[in-house]
Amino acid sequence: MSGRDPDPEQLLTPSEVAALFRVDPKTVTRWAKAGKLTSIRTLGGHRRYRASEVHALLDAQSPSANVPTNPSVPPYTAPPGGFPPR
Repeated sequence: MSGRDPDPEQLLTPSEVAALFRVDPKTVTRWAKAGKLTSIRTLGGHRRYRASEVHALLDAQSPSANVPTNPSVPPYTAPPGGFPPR
């Protein structure tokens, strides 16, 4: 017996997490320092993040999860003639 988990959880690098959230990898590191994400340190001192935790946070952050749907209110559309130029 090797002492390893036969089904290890997938770990993601800060760059992989950043790509999922469309943020800078440094932002992911800040989230870990703030406690928003749990990081695991490699022997070399690099951070890794559990894929399950990242995907749960991504699901919680998705716009459809935060916006209540009200079928009586139509979605926002541009005014007739469009927006004025900037």
